[in-house]
Amino acid sequence: MPTVDLRRASRVTAGLALGALSAFIEAVFVVLATLVSVVPAARSAVFRATRWFAELERSRLRGYLDQATSDDYGDWRALRYLGARSVVGGLGAGVFALIGLGLATAAITVWQLLTGQPLGEDDDWYDVPGLLLMGALLIFLAVQGLIGVAALERRLAHHFSGPTKQERLQRRVDALTHSRAEVVEAVNDERRRIERDLHDGVQQRIVSLGMLLGRARRARDAERASALLRQAHEETQLALQELRDVAWRVYPIALDEGGLGTALEALAERSSLPVELRCALDARVDPATETVAYFVASEAVTNAIKHSAASRIEIAVSRSGRMLSVSIIDDGVGGACPSGNGLSGLARRVGAADGVFTVDSPAGGPTVVRAELPCA
Repeated sequence: MPTVDLRRASRVTAGLALGALSAFIEAVFVVLATLVSVVPAARSAVFRATRWFAELERSRLRGYLDQATSDDYGDWRALRYLGARSVVGGLGAGVFALIGLGLATAAITVWQLLTGQPLGEDDDWYDVPGLLLMGALLIFLAVQGLIGVAALERRLAHHFSGPTKQERLQRRVDALTHSRAEVVEAVNDERRRIERDLHDGVQQRIVSLGMLLGRARRARDAERASALLRQAHEETQLALQELRDVAWRVYPIALDEGGLGTALEALAERSSLPVELRCALDARVDPATETVAYFVASEAVTNAIKHSAASRIEIAVSRSGRMLSVSIIDDGVGGACPSGNGLSGLARRVGAADGVFTVDSPAGGPTVVRAELPCA
């Protein structure tokens, strides 16, 4: 462990020394860049050079001081950082200068002791202890100075890296505006889907039922009429089943009664393909998150049944802290397009809930649809 600490201390010291050397170059650059940036046509070149210097400092901090910083910063913010950092680097250069002066003094003192020369004019007995005490104090101050410069370097990098508070607020407003648009679009998609299910399913069943009843009423043969009525009765059962399926797809009542796990169990039972469900939830999450998670699983299972030529589907649900993760995996042919109507609708629905939606579907499979949702 001491070897590791000494190695790290040596690395940090080397990084501070490099920062002390670059501080003078950066100070000159900041002065020139501030003057040249008055000319609008020259700002592009100035900001390119500013970002180059800022990235050079980020590399030094990451490599020597173990300080990871963000590259999400503006040009003027980078220039202000270089100006502040050149001052801190100058402090570091002063500390190194004092260390050099102390080492030179120590070397001269040792030379005087070895050659028998007097340390002072009177060569008093307390000269050696006094010099040792003074040297120990200077070493302590030098070490503390380097530690302080390193702390300032880290604090400056943390303060200037990344967007400002106002920029973060503006981005949040933009994200909320986009999220609101996603909610509206997700609702419209849901309405279109319900209309399509009713038109292509229930409505067609009812039209067929009406035609069968009309034919039965016009039939003159009792046996023929009875056969048509039996078909109409069967069509009625199919229409009812279709209506139940549509109602289930609109909102499964099992979500309210038993939660996400119960609703997914019912989804697995209704699937025409074998579905393995792994739901590791020790408690229910908020209803809004359960609804989004359920519809992600439902739509992904429907897409897998229709398009993937899969033989089995796996649904995995887990929670880590305040994040709920839902993964749907099928062993189909892959090649699912995230921009398709079904998956893009899911992406909008998840995005409206401030979640993250991903699709991994290489050719040949498997296809993995994953949603990570914040939950209360």
